[in-house]
Amino acid sequence: MTEIALFVAIGAVGLAQILAMVRLLRGPHVGDRIIALDTMVINAIALIILAGLYFGTQVYFESAMIIAMLGFVSTVALCRFVLRGDIIE
Repeated sequence: MTEIALFVAIGAVGLAQILAMVRLLRGPHVGDRIIALDTMVINAIALIILAGLYFGTQVYFESAMIIAMLGFVSTVALCRFVLRGDIIE
């Protein structure tokens, strides 16, 4: 029963990843594309955590934490670049 729930969750997050990719490619504004990219990072983290639950190892959780930190920093840097034209003041 647990495996069925994991496969359903992986399918739902995978579908969300595909829809975010469509928004990234077709987004009318730069802000929409930045939000879609951040959503894709969050969906990738969710997929890694679900893989960690399925395989039962903690390595996936540690890598998800690293990707979460890098995703946050990169989103902030990209937003600052779009708004100001530079990243470092």
